[in-house]
Amino acid sequence: MSVWIELSIREELTIKKNQFRLILIDQSGMKEEFDVPDFALPWETAVKTYRYKYLAMYHAIRSVIRDGTLPKGSRLPASRELAAMYGLSRGSVAQAYDMLLAEGYVYARVGQGTFVAPNFAGADLAARGEEGAEDGKRESAGEDVPDLPLSSWGRRLLAQSGQEDVRGGKGSFPEEDGPGHPDRRTGIERSRKAGADAGARMDPKQEGTEMARRGRQAGRSAPEPREAAGPSGNGWISFAEGGPGAADFPHAAWRSALSRAAGDIYGPADVFGDAGLRAAIAAHLRASRGIAAEPASICCFSGSMQAIALLSQLLLGEGARAVVEDPGYPGIRRAAAATGAAVIPAEVDGRGMIPRDWDAQVLYVTPGRQFPTGAVLAPERRRELLAWAQRRGAVIVEDDFDSEFRWGGRPMEPLMAQDPGGRVVFVGSFTKPLFPALRLGYAVLPPQLVQPVRLAKSLYEPYSPAQLEQRSLARFMARGDYDKHLRRMRRIYGLRHETFHRELESRLGGLFTPLASYSGLHVYALWRRSKAEYEAFRSASRSRGVSFRDASGYWIGDHPPAACFFFGHLEPEAIVQGMERLADAKDEILANGSDIV
Repeated sequence: MSVWIELSIREELTIKKNQFRLILIDQSGMKEEFDVPDFALPWETAVKTYRYKYLAMYHAIRSVIRDGTLPKGSRLPASRELAAMYGLSRGSVAQAYDMLLAEGYVYARVGQGTFVAPNFAGADLAARGEEGAEDGKRESAGEDVPDLPLSSWGRRLLAQSGQEDVRGGKGSFPEEDGPGHPDRRTGIERSRKAGADAGARMDPKQEGTEMARRGRQAGRSAPEPREAAGPSGNGWISFAEGGPGAADFPHAAWRSALSRAAGDIYGPADVFGDAGLRAAIAAHLRASRGIAAEPASICCFSGSMQAIALLSQLLLGEGARAVVEDPGYPGIRRAAAATGAAVIPAEVDGRGMIPRDWDAQVLYVTPGRQFPTGAVLAPERRRELLAWAQRRGAVIVEDDFDSEFRWGGRPMEPLMAQDPGGRVVFVGSFTKPLFPALRLGYAVLPPQLVQPVRLAKSLYEPYSPAQLEQRSLARFMARGDYDKHLRRMRRIYGLRHETFHRELESRLGGLFTPLASYSGLHVYALWRRSKAEYEAFRSASRSRGVSFRDASGYWIGDHPPAACFFFGHLEPEAIVQGMERLADAKDEILANGSDIV
């Protein structure tokens, strides 16, 4: 049975909340329907440009209709829901809707809602396609287009391929991505084919049976950290290791996707990854992030760190400089330093990375949820970083770590969605949302980096690995199971987040000050006392079978004592029990003479 994806809203459907509907239709006309998460609007850009908020909302919605992010037939949120999401009055949203209705961008059906009209849907996208063809002609003619800094290794790689630089237009794509390759199809054709590429081809009792059995077993037994167990007598409780718990994972849906995907494990394996998965990622990013990504610009990796390491090798080398967050993930600065580049630490506060006019070629940033502090990069700082990259001719690597789970605050546009100059690489991962053993990440590349990354990745992996997992995930996403899982886990993690914050403030408020955060699976908390007392508290906690992560490993320069508490894998009862033990540890150091209050 062949299936395809139709990313549209049927007019006869009544849909609750601000969600799209994903419809899978087979050749016999049978259909399956699934909810898709809310879309992201370019709100910060619009509100900066237009004085009145109703005008900003009008232009924000108009832009995502014209650029194809909202396809024709898509249902808009009710005015009350959209007003609550962006902190506006319902009247302002209603006025914006009236303007869109008057100009033909949307139409309304009584009792059903407001929908995107076909008149202008994707108009700018089509225009960009025509402009892109002209750009290609200009590139072939050697005319100037934005250039990106490549390392000497990257330049040699391009030279060996018969292409002196990205702009020259010389050379050709590798054979597996030639004109006849499936990725050369149109976006609509690729979307409709995604479901078929993701599975539903062959009975798993045929030659894929053994691979299906192994995949199902892996889905059942995804390893968890030893300390991640809930309360069991005097068992260990760990706030030091995070990640999803096995009990919360939709095993049945994943096993079904594995079984279907196992029927085609011997199909072609492009170096950029499974075509169906890349189409599913592109659709997800359009809906949830407002990124107008095309499948051909998406490269799948064995985790986000592989993407970051390879990008570092392509963009940095001896004598280059890279900006990293301080505090930040140590793997990123190791990847940059391994190329021979000088690493420049950038200060972080409660509003994210503090912009400077760095003399650097690459900047790594986690704007959606800074790691480890959880700070969201402020809108004006996002604009400053993009202006810096344009001015310096630099590349920004945007790591979307731990941003899928949000339970408060306004949706923020990723840097890539605001980038007019093609200088941002967007890196994401499925490890946190699903399970740790699923080492699948991806990068959305600007046009100038597509060919260099393809050449570089083909040196390490001529064919993309983990095809069974990739095709299973494509099916999992195409059927709507991924988004259903995210919605369910947002509710579960939101409850655990609320429980942890309540317990921390009531039992350890005199010890820690947690930084405000509206997403993610851990809390960063500053220690309020001396370093000696901090070490004494850590020791007393371990003696009671509780651990938390010391944050010192995330820093380059001097820093106050701080801790990371990972809570996503723990049931609320385990969180409460762990905090009770930490309160006992507090009492112990109080009894030993500390004046903690």
